[in-house]
This record gives sequence, C-alpha cells and structure tokens, in this order.
Amino acid sequence: MLTFICYPKCTTCKKAESWLKENNIEYNLRNIKEENPSVDELKAWYQLSSENLRKFFNTSGLLYRSMELKDKLPGMSDDEMLGLLATDGMLVKRPLLVGDDFVLIGFKEAQWQEKLK
Repeated sequence: MLTFICYPKCTTCKKAESWLKENNIEYNLRNIKEENPSVDELKAWYQLSSENLRKFFNTSGLLYRSMELKDKLPGMSDDEMLGLLATDGMLVKRPLLVGDDFVLIGFKEAQWQEKLK
C-alpha cells in the first residue's frame, strides 16, 4: 500500500491527491504536520529515492527561508540534514509518495504516471 504524505492546506498536495483519486490509486494518508517523519524514515526514503538529499527540503517554505538554509545546507553532512528535516515536517518537500521500492518527491504528474501506471 502506498503512503501519501502531505500537508492538507498545500495546493500541490491537493492536486496530487485528486490525481490519485482520479486514477483509482489506493493510499494511506499521512499529514506531515501532525506526524513528522523520523530520521530513520527519512534516511530510508532518501536511499530509495536516488535523489540528492537537498531535494527533500521545501525550499519555498517560510521556515526554510527564515532559517537561511540555502546558505547553511552546503556545509552540512547528510546526517545533519536528515536530523534537521526530522525536526519539522514543514521543512520537508511535499507531497511524498512512498511505495515499497520507490519514493516520489513533489508532484510531477508525468513522473507519477510513469511510476504508477
């Protein structure tokens, strides 16, 4: 079963959830604000994703900007970045779609279509 991790007020998350419903794809919903990902979860998703760890950061978020992470991330280790992401779900790029052997970060319809059809 897929896990759809989102922030319900996020317009991109709403669009992604609508797409899942339109395509009759079953999923478990997880509100990232109420249930923040743990370091272990983030580490596992990072390893599944084959993406740069920085892709997991919500770079357009207010928290990211207020913490001036654009300047700080280049000097941080993977463990430091994972620890930081685990402190607040609002730092994490969303939506995340987690399957048994993949993780999709953000909603790119073509990418989701290719992976799920």
